[in-house]
Amino acid sequence: MNRKPIMALFLCLFLATSLSAQKIIIPMDQVQSDHLKAYGIVYWTLKQGVNVEWLLNYRGGAFMLDNYPGIVKELRLRGVSFEEVGAAQVLQVYAVIEENNMDVVLLEKAAKIAVYSPPGKQPWDDAVTLALTYAEIDYDVLWDEEVLTQKLTDYDWLHLHHEDFTGQYGKFYASYHNQAWYQNEVAENEAMARKLGFGKVAEEKKAVARAIKKFINGGGFLFAMCSATDALDIALAAENVDIAANIYDGDPADSHANEKLDYGQCLAFENFKLYLDPMLYEYSDIDFPPSFQAVAPGAEADYFTLFEFSAKWDPVPTMLTQDHVGVVKGFMGQTTGFRRALVKKSILIMGEVIGGEQVRYIHGNHGKGTFTFLAGHDPEDYQHFVGDPPTRLELHKNSPGYRLILNNVLFPSARKKERKT
Repeated sequence: MNRKPIMALFLCLFLATSLSAQKIIIPMDQVQSDHLKAYGIVYWTLKQGVNVEWLLNYRGGAFMLDNYPGIVKELRLRGVSFEEVGAAQVLQVYAVIEENNMDVVLLEKAAKIAVYSPPGKQPWDDAVTLALTYAEIDYDVLWDEEVLTQKLTDYDWLHLHHEDFTGQYGKFYASYHNQAWYQNEVAENEAMARKLGFGKVAEEKKAVARAIKKFINGGGFLFAMCSATDALDIALAAENVDIAANIYDGDPADSHANEKLDYGQCLAFENFKLYLDPMLYEYSDIDFPPSFQAVAPGAEADYFTLFEFSAKWDPVPTMLTQDHVGVVKGFMGQTTGFRRALVKKSILIMGEVIGGEQVRYIHGNHGKGTFTFLAGHDPEDYQHFVGDPPTRLELHKNSPGYRLILNNVLFPSARKKERKT
């Protein structure tokens, strides 16, 4: 019996099978029906032990993965656009990437995620918890006790809720000190400080800031937004300085506090000056424009531009800036932007108002880890106020601003490539 024709038939069947729907591409350009859920699908896939390729600068930062059982059903259930492609098409994708400012980064393991947030806060108080919940990405909530008892070592990625690490309760005193929520927050913080053995909330918060810095130094990934960004650095710089007024801790701030700040302890900022007036809703001159000046351009004119990095040479910032647009609409917060002159020279600027003083999105390294700061409170709520209703992300499923948040969630899963510049 001649076995050659049979073997040839089997070979043809094998090739036909391998060429049909061998991979799935999740496009992240304008054709994607739900960009935010797409990140959740990638995270879910990684949790199944299946690697995902992140195609940097290809179709808005598309994802490609094996067409394994169950993935198509999950994509359809979550309403995420996808394309089934064969081996020939996969080779074409790789060829396009090789010839252009694109690259492939392998995502290998779902990061274990923690959100630093007080117990009384609701998920809709924070853009990151909104994004994680909508994308169906698991996270745990930690606060001061967990941070100061070494629980951070159980996690890969930490987000800082819009918390004040300076012990001044967000400097909300002038407007809200008679409100029940403010009084409850003060009582809650004072009780925690006493429990942890601190005489003042400000000193306890400084210890938390140092523990977070230690987490980064040991290899952790930190992401922070709005006032958590500058408040963290202020607390680090003021380790040995009393910057809290008597209405916050019962004794006056050091009138020479600005001369005693140690900028060498800071992660991202330097040479800033504190606003020591306790009635002023602003920590320092890092924030630009200052919260007490009505100089914001308004939602229709407020935009910032993302830098376009070399995917092959600078994969880290390329990952963090993947988007289907290059210009993102701005959004305000207690810290709306960072004053360019006060950002350390070692820090990578990834988003800015071109030709202006305002920087919106930055990244840096500390020890074995990294930190990323995004200014503003909520990418789809331009001027967020206390008590505003939660943002409904099903109405903003293609939000470029929320994509920046979720880029950071996947970032720890990437097989590391050294930055070449």
